[in-house]
Amino acid sequence: MARTKEFEVNEVLDKAIQLFWMQGYEKTSMQDLVDFMGIHRRSIYDTFGDKHVLYMKALQRYESTQYKKMRFLVEKQEPVRELIRQFLESSMRKEGEPQGCFIVNSGVELGVLDPEVASLVENSYSKTEKLLYDLVQTGQQRGELRASLEPQAISHYLMNAWLGLRTMVKTATDQGKLTSIIHTILNTLD
Repeated sequence: MARTKEFEVNEVLDKAIQLFWMQGYEKTSMQDLVDFMGIHRRSIYDTFGDKHVLYMKALQRYESTQYKKMRFLVEKQEPVRELIRQFLESSMRKEGEPQGCFIVNSGVELGVLDPEVASLVENSYSKTEKLLYDLVQTGQQRGELRASLEPQAISHYLMNAWLGLRTMVKTATDQGKLTSIIHTILNTLD
């Protein structure tokens, strides 16, 4: 007789996200996962396969959740400059979350070593950059952003700035510095 799962898959994936996000892939052992997720080692293997498959599923879940949040943000009917500010501020440290961004951390740790991770990270960056491109075009169509701005170049710039903030937040203790950087980024749109 088959055993029924004693856990909800998305709940344990969320725990795996937290642990991988805090420690990274290489520093996280299977025993760490067993202890942190609160399920048996056999259950991890039966449900997810190996550590790498679990990592990829956690990364995919995180990416999907983050993309939905960003998509919701850019679909709000607010001035585009305000939406870009909110987008950049989403990089700021949040209570109860590990520092930085799980996608960015994964790209830095494994991007050159693991083609599957590199592909997921690159795809995530491309989707985010497309959202920024659409925001810039919308801002220009509404007359909220200068028509002389090149949407492609500005979306590249905003993406790079956002990634920089998501990396910098891991070590920055001065939130005022991050706020000042965001203000400077926004001034390039004037």
